[in-house]
Amino acid sequence: MFKLPSKMHVNVNLPKEKRAYCPKCKTHQTMKVSVYKAGKRRGSAAGERRHAIRKKGYGGQKFPKLAKPAKTTKKVTLIETCTVCKKKMMNKGIRVRKFELVAV
Repeated sequence: MFKLPSKMHVNVNLPKEKRAYCPKCKTHQTMKVSVYKAGKRRGSAAGERRHAIRKKGYGGQKFPKLAKPAKTTKKVTLIETCTVCKKKMMNKGIRVRKFELVAV
């Protein structure tokens, strides 16, 4: 993974495939790169139920809604999938304004 200089939020183009170390195969293999997407939220989860209970009734929101968010960008987490053993590894997120996966 590459490092961006601090406080620089630029547009990033990364290849859809790259060679990287696979801990399961114990060698360098071709990896498919994809972007992590959060799953569907479950209303029956304990935290969701707790939040709904505390929000219910007179008094409104449990936490104040932010008028202006502090961050202007979101972190993009990459998932690398080994093409041989199909093991998936998640990379630490990089903070970029615009992110694209390009075919090389």
